[in-house]
Amino acid sequence: MEETPKSQPTRVEEAATVPPVKEWSNPTPAGLVALAVACACFFALLTGNVSIAAMPLIGCWLLGGFAVQIIVALLDLKSGNTTGGNTFLFFCAFFMLASGLEMFLKYNAVTSGSPLDGRVDGYAWAVLSIVLWLWTPAFFIKFNLLSVIVALLDVALPLITLNDLRILPPSLVPVPAWLLLACAVIAVYLCSAIIVNTAYKKTIYPLP
Repeated sequence: MEETPKSQPTRVEEAATVPPVKEWSNPTPAGLVALAVACACFFALLTGNVSIAAMPLIGCWLLGGFAVQIIVALLDLKSGNTTGGNTFLFFCAFFMLASGLEMFLKYNAVTSGSPLDGRVDGYAWAVLSIVLWLWTPAFFIKFNLLSVIVALLDVALPLITLNDLRILPPSLVPVPAWLLLACAVIAVYLCSAIIVNTAYKKTIYPLP
């Protein structure tokens, strides 16, 4: 007897047998943790709670933050999040990587008795401050705690710029430090809310 030829599977049947591709989860909480750590370290240094001897250690923490935020930036960009992806990208490059490497350079320069001219940092931070100002409206399309963080940074970064340019009076140096600490506190709460609320699929930590 002749064997009955097996019917070829249709495209619908083929698609049904293909396992669904799992999408990447939201990486924003990890990026916020890195931001909080960096802000806390800068707060400690600007307020004098730690001495310049802590700079190499701060540099290590910032480089760790760079590793986290570069991943967050790439995943955000891959998912089509233009605002968040690009913001995390330039933050990880300048706020984390450049600042982290500078901590080692500046500490070595100070301890060797040949300090660097840090005023050039003020020019770089001026550019970053202006960019953040101009990007800020994108974070206020839907007001949330991330909008508050950006608003605080809008004030803190220009003051850090003036400090690096040696224009800011010493009495005002703690102001950007406390603004950065506020950013750290909000970032910690926001990332925790995203993680816990997502895990329980309901509001555990309230968000505005």
